[in-house]
Amino acid sequence: MPIISRNRDGQVSFGRGELFIQVVIFLSLANFALETLPSLTPSQRFWLEFFEAFSVSVFTVEYLVRAAGSRPIIRYVFSFYGVVDLLSILPFYVGLGVDLRSLRSLRFLRLVRILKLTRYSRAMKRFHRALLISREELLLCAAMALIMIYLSAVGIYYFEHEAQPKVFASMFDGLWWAVATLTTVGYGDAYPMTAGGRFFTFVVLVIGLGIVALPSGIIASAISKARQEEETQGALGDASDDE
Repeated sequence: MPIISRNRDGQVSFGRGELFIQVVIFLSLANFALETLPSLTPSQRFWLEFFEAFSVSVFTVEYLVRAAGSRPIIRYVFSFYGVVDLLSILPFYVGLGVDLRSLRSLRFLRLVRILKLTRYSRAMKRFHRALLISREELLLCAAMALIMIYLSAVGIYYFEHEAQPKVFASMFDGLWWAVATLTTVGYGDAYPMTAGGRFFTFVVLVIGLGIVALPSGIIASAISKARQEEETQGALGDASDDE
C-alpha cells in the first residue's frame, strides 16, 4: 500500500503517515506554550527552537507534497486547508528575515496549526458541510442579530442616558451593553436603573434568547442533513465498488 495516494476528489492522502503529522501538530502546540515559560535555560530554549524548526520542516514538506500531488493544484492552494497549511509555516520563514518580537501578532499565526487537525476529523468535516448547507440561514440570523444589537443600543441609551450619564455616555456604551445582554453574559458593569430601561431590558432578553437559540436549531438540522448525505455517498461508493 503506497504511503502517499490521491483520493477521488484529487486531494493527497498520506495514509498512516497522517498519524505522525497529527502527533507533530499536537507537540508543536505544546511547544508554543512551553516557549512562554519565563525560567527557561538556554539549553531548553535551544531544544524548543530546534523542535519548532523540525515541525516547520515537516509541515513544509506536507504542504509541498499536497500542492504538487493535488489535481488541480490551484484548488488545494486556495482551499481552506491549503491556506491553513501555508499560514502554519509562514511565521517561521518570515521570522528568518524579520524580528518577530516587533511583529508579535504574526507569531500568533502559529496557532493556526490547530485548524490542521480538522482535516483528520470526520465530525469536523461534517460540521463544515453543515455550515455550507445552512450559510444563507446563518447569514440571515447574523443580520437579525446585528439589527437587534443596534436597536437595543439605541433604546437603552435613550432610556438610561439622563439617569446614568457616565455609564451610558454615548451609543457605543449602549452597544457594549446590548452585546453583553443579548449574549446573556451580563458583566454587571452597565445595567438599567429606570423603570422604562428595565422593561426594555426584559423585552430585549426575551427576543435575544430566541435569536441566540435559532442558529443552534439551524446548525443541528444541517448536521443531520450532512450525515445523511455522507451515508448516501458511502452507500453509492460501496455499490460502485461491488460493480
